[in-house]
Amino acid sequence: MIEDIKKTLWATADKLRANMDAAEYKHIVLGLIFVKYISDTFQTRREELTRRFADVNDEYFLHDVDDEMLADELEDRDYYKEVNVFWVPEAARWETLRAQAKQADIGKRIDDALSLIEAENPKLKGILDKRYARVQLPDGKLGELVDLVSTIGFGESGDTAKNHARDLLGQVYEYFLGQFASAEGKRGGQFYTPASIVKTLVAVLAPHHGKVYDPCCGSGGMFVQSERFIEAHGGKIGDVSIYGQEANPTTWRLAAMNLAIRGIDFNLGKEPADTFVRDQHKDLRADFVLANPPFNISDWWHGSLEGDPRWVYGTPPQGNANYAWLQHMLYHLKPTGRAGIVLANGSMSSSQNSEGDIRRAMVDADKVEVMIALPGQLFFNTQIPACLWFLVKEKRARQGEVLFIDARKLASMISRVQCEFTGEVIDKIAGTVAAWRGEADAGEYQDVAGFCRSVTLAEIAEHGHVLTPGRYVGAEAVEDDDEAFADKMQKLTEKLGEQMAKGAELDQLIRQKLGGLGYEF
Repeated sequence: MIEDIKKTLWATADKLRANMDAAEYKHIVLGLIFVKYISDTFQTRREELTRRFADVNDEYFLHDVDDEMLADELEDRDYYKEVNVFWVPEAARWETLRAQAKQADIGKRIDDALSLIEAENPKLKGILDKRYARVQLPDGKLGELVDLVSTIGFGESGDTAKNHARDLLGQVYEYFLGQFASAEGKRGGQFYTPASIVKTLVAVLAPHHGKVYDPCCGSGGMFVQSERFIEAHGGKIGDVSIYGQEANPTTWRLAAMNLAIRGIDFNLGKEPADTFVRDQHKDLRADFVLANPPFNISDWWHGSLEGDPRWVYGTPPQGNANYAWLQHMLYHLKPTGRAGIVLANGSMSSSQNSEGDIRRAMVDADKVEVMIALPGQLFFNTQIPACLWFLVKEKRARQGEVLFIDARKLASMISRVQCEFTGEVIDKIAGTVAAWRGEADAGEYQDVAGFCRSVTLAEIAEHGHVLTPGRYVGAEAVEDDDEAFADKMQKLTEKLGEQMAKGAELDQLIRQKLGGLGYEF
């Protein structure tokens, strides 16, 4: 049912978009979904308090209270803050906005509501995108969009309503993020990493607890998936602390809303900022780093970065930030920490400028744990092949070895231009890494030709410190059918002869038909 709801909502929202660009429209839709969510959770808490105030067996029971006193008590902000529910002023509540949806100035009313919400909730200061009064939608379309978003979160009441609303709205939010990324194509990939890539990173890193950091967090998908992983393995949503940074102001807002909509506490820095020049978490040492930085960016360098303490293994080339990202993430790891990073394939073998020297230094220092080659169509509307780097500050197992996995042939096509990893494939990859690390209940690791191989640093050095998995895992074993080569060749030759003869017959028949129509060639 949830899939039908998501698809129906998207189809309707996209239809309302008219000629507006997806990059602009996504902020309109996702902002409304966010306001709907915080209003829903606020109203749910309000209804819960009303019941508890009237229950003589409840610690919140109020003696001799009249309607006026009850109304005053329900306006006490502390009741909401104590359960991490945002306070929503009456003029900004969803039902108020919905009642005004057909007004000509609904855009300004929404902007005013957002300002009120920010004023009452310091954590949301500067996060809500107030652009509704100037949005270029045909008359009445914004009101229709308000009516559409009003349909999300229905169907539950009582104590389960909050969890239901959070789950449903969270799923709709993430689905819309993915659809907008697809609609925007290459630009969309800058704020949204396809789910199966994020799931693979999270499954291999297994972030059960501690500090999780993403220095280029986009819309926050890495954090959301980490929380899901923890909950799926019996942990609690508060078992990790979230730290992130994002340079793009509108994407930074998307990330904050994406996390807030799920009740995840976070620190994305005081403001949007460049991670290299204005690192907002300088003293952070994380248990886990997960990131999909922009590939091969050339305009990242600033003179202040000369001699930066993050460049432990060499100063990255000014024309490509790939090895700046890798070293930045290593720098921010605890001694027991692990990092998982998505990068372009060129990072595994490039020797131009200083990249080869930095890669050699990182490999020789035993900081590279696992390398995974990915298929070429995992990203939205781009064929660029990518890989996953897994780094460690200090190896606890398999010192002096690197695990290589070639997953290029393991994806399933979900459209003409895009593929993904199924849950079974992700489990296979994560299980292989866990077994290689010697983790409990993971089974015994074995090299598999064409898929995985554990390689010594000495052998990697013989290959010039190139880290491309295909160079090490070998070819997939082909099952022998015991048929002699000469016999097989004879059969294939005879079949080819038959097909060529049939082709000649068809060619002659076509010539005759065309000749009968007066065409000769």
